[in-house]
Amino acid sequence: MKKGHIIGIGIIAVAIVIIMTSIGDASSYESFSTALEMKQEGDDQPIHVVGQLKKNQAGEVTGLNVRDDKTSFTFVLVDNDGTEQEVFYNEPVPADFTRSESVVVIGQYKTEEIFIADKILMKCPSKYQETDVQAAGM
Repeated sequence: MKKGHIIGIGIIAVAIVIIMTSIGDASSYESFSTALEMKQEGDDQPIHVVGQLKKNQAGEVTGLNVRDDKTSFTFVLVDNDGTEQEVFYNEPVPADFTRSESVVVIGQYKTEEIFIADKILMKCPSKYQETDVQAAGM
């Protein structure tokens, strides 16, 4: 075999290993109850939980508590099963956080009372939503 072929096979083998490793790290969306069960079983792997911020009847976000120095905050997230859970995030509140349609928290339980988020992903309302446009003269 030529040196070029051996190098090509080596590059392909490395690419396959990287792909297999990243597939193993992929996570599906779970509920808070599943995340808590994982914690109780001793599994400390980060988990993705998707939900919405808790809101009152007027549609205002409730349960958002920002530290005085604004370096961290807690909020209440309602997962797709309807479970409300307090979440701690050790970073400042992201821009437009309270306007988000849904929130994905990536983290795990440190205790059974609070979920610690390492990352927060938000789906914000689109500024390009469809609206009815009336043509002039109609």
